[in-house]
Amino acid sequence: MDYRKQVSPSPTGEDDPPVESFKQAFRSTEAELPLYLHTREPKGRRRWQKGAFAALLAICLATLSLRIHAQSQTQLRNPAYLIEAEHGAIATENKRCSDIGVAVLKEGGNAVDAAISAVFCVGVVNMFSSGIGGGGFMTVRIPPSSEGGSSEVYTIDFRETAPGLSNSTMYKDDPTAARWGGLAIGVPGEIRGLQEAHRRWGKLPWARLVQPNADLAAEWTVDKELARRLQMFSGSILSNDDWTAIFAPEGRMLLEGEIIRRTNYSRTLSAIASEGPAVFYKGPIADSIIRKIQATGGIMTNGDLENYTVKVDHALQGTYRDKKVYTSHAPTSGPVLLHILNILERYDLISEGRTGLNIHRFIEALKFGFAARTKIGDLPYVTNGTARIAEISTKAFADAVALNLTDDCTHPPEYYNPEFDVKIDHGTSHTSVVDKDGMAVAFTTTVNLIFGSMVLDPETGIILNDEMDDFSVPGSPNGFGLWPSPYNYPEPGKRPLSSTIPTIIENFDGSFYLSIGGSGGGRIFGAVVQVILNLDWGMDVSAAIESGRVHDQLYPLEVDADDIVPGAILNSLIERGHNITVSDINRVAAVVQAVTKKDGRIFAASDSRKNGIAAGY
Repeated sequence: MDYRKQVSPSPTGEDDPPVESFKQAFRSTEAELPLYLHTREPKGRRRWQKGAFAALLAICLATLSLRIHAQSQTQLRNPAYLIEAEHGAIATENKRCSDIGVAVLKEGGNAVDAAISAVFCVGVVNMFSSGIGGGGFMTVRIPPSSEGGSSEVYTIDFRETAPGLSNSTMYKDDPTAARWGGLAIGVPGEIRGLQEAHRRWGKLPWARLVQPNADLAAEWTVDKELARRLQMFSGSILSNDDWTAIFAPEGRMLLEGEIIRRTNYSRTLSAIASEGPAVFYKGPIADSIIRKIQATGGIMTNGDLENYTVKVDHALQGTYRDKKVYTSHAPTSGPVLLHILNILERYDLISEGRTGLNIHRFIEALKFGFAARTKIGDLPYVTNGTARIAEISTKAFADAVALNLTDDCTHPPEYYNPEFDVKIDHGTSHTSVVDKDGMAVAFTTTVNLIFGSMVLDPETGIILNDEMDDFSVPGSPNGFGLWPSPYNYPEPGKRPLSSTIPTIIENFDGSFYLSIGGSGGGRIFGAVVQVILNLDWGMDVSAAIESGRVHDQLYPLEVDADDIVPGAILNSLIERGHNITVSDINRVAAVVQAVTKKDGRIFAASDSRKNGIAAGY
């Protein structure tokens, strides 16, 4: 049975009551807000600035400031749901896809089957995030086969790779070519990854997992999140006939609730369902993909597609307090996740709670995490770098780094010893699943930026990734003036650095605790850590995901905070020197999906920031 409970986030945040009078405002100012002047900035962002002038005006502006603060926190939020289940549950970024995954579980499919079918669904209805033109990473927990046995946890790396004709200077003259057009496209790995997972662990027939999504692609109605993304990209879509045929068939962008058809994509999925995954990599579908890529300036060949391979390995393992943590290897940010957790477990965060000091400690650990991330690359291509990357996830490395954390202040970026730039991406999707036997999957797929390379092959209906933008461009600083990383230059067959961290956590007795991951580029691992901390602080999984977050990636020089983060916490951060920018909770940022088990019951939640709803039975 699906025990779905709607959670209504407090419209005024977690512990910021609305102010009803000037007297209340004056009394509340110290606890609720710093005595700083608010200035509105574009796109729902406000910077909280400290200064003598603001301090002098603080008392007379207290009521106004608090009104602005309350106003920002009463913006409408998407509904959030906590799913309680007995047998199994799945959390995706789209309700249709969560329901498709649960239908597979009810028919006797396992967590891998459910994840495969759900991810195909996300590629249909939320094609701006995911699809068979992209790639990703999967972490799979195989439960113990006997009483007293131990589980096995594997990762599958089906990250897109650089085409065989790639070289380290291919974007030197035009860095934007790594973002849009055929030259931005890496060799897609998603179908090979799904095939490998199904071959090893799947129970239901392949066609059963794929065909329902082919049928869905033939016709459905535009969901709220797709409608939002279409409006965001209307300029690019309306100027390209390949896209207007699907998304603007009457010369205007489709709106929420209107019928949408991806007819050729439906045919492509039907062929993959009936003939198997190989048809994507060799034959008419592959030929069409390569023609489109080369016609739009790309260098990929049929040989690149045909020779693509996945990597399967035991998961990267660590511990956090009384838990076992399994996550993905480099070139993902799995080592960074473990590094941050290793730093934070040195503090008594659980008993102290969600204080301003502990949020400051998290931010400091996050900044050291971003510094460590600049040293990661695809292992086979990192000369003499294996030991450097391997140490990032160790307790000893965290012990050495933690000596530099200060409780009273933050520091400029160079203090954290980053070596090079930090890339940002947004077109990603995460799915978490657990079944009745305790098999669990954490599954992150991506086309990199929203709508990938903006290259749509009209014959197959496939939207192709722009994963080459995750490589660094030699000799070209990024938008923040940071110089690139030689660990992450493009080379033939190389996989670019990724922010993804599909993670499974067990209790120390080996029982399943949590499947978690997220989307949102460089914000992913910070968001996931904050959800883990919120669970430690006693929140249910939906509340843990919905809670306001903070983010600092060294550059730009700011902490980006959701506008529901309590004012007292922001005040504490400002006192420690953090430069705070408050942003609308409904903006496009990090999104987390998670499934957990507690006291014999399964709980699942999808992030309302992307209008997701989980499902269970």
